[in-house]
Amino acid sequence: MHIYFCGSIRGGRDDVVLYQKIVKKCQQYGTVLTEHVSHGNLTEKGEDATVKGDKAIHDRDMEWLEMSDVIVAEVTQPSLGVGYELGRALDMGKRILCLFRPSSGRVLSAMIRGAENDSSFHVKNYSEEEVESILESFFGSLKN
Repeated sequence: MHIYFCGSIRGGRDDVVLYQKIVKKCQQYGTVLTEHVSHGNLTEKGEDATVKGDKAIHDRDMEWLEMSDVIVAEVTQPSLGVGYELGRALDMGKRILCLFRPSSGRVLSAMIRGAENDSSFHVKNYSEEEVESILESFFGSLKN
């Protein structure tokens, strides 16, 4: 299974330790195509090593999105890129799980929360202690 993980990069890296926990758990279920999003050395400036620039990042990530079987997105930290990826994934008919921590004091965008449906787009409020069990439940439901 190919898993596309979405998390904020240029929108802020405050949750990178949590991203690492999510990616590690997702790796039990398949290959995380975007594991670099969880790397601690990746700053808000993004991938400085990519000499071909933003277009190459966009095109590579869209290729990975097409390849993916499921999308797992941590959406607590607002990010234009994550929102864009989710919209594209929804149009592609991908199975999507969005994770949001209400304890952050933020309010999730209505465009994310309102996209939830019973079949392919799921939004789960969670605490850090619950994230692994939510992922287990999500990936377990894919086998049905």
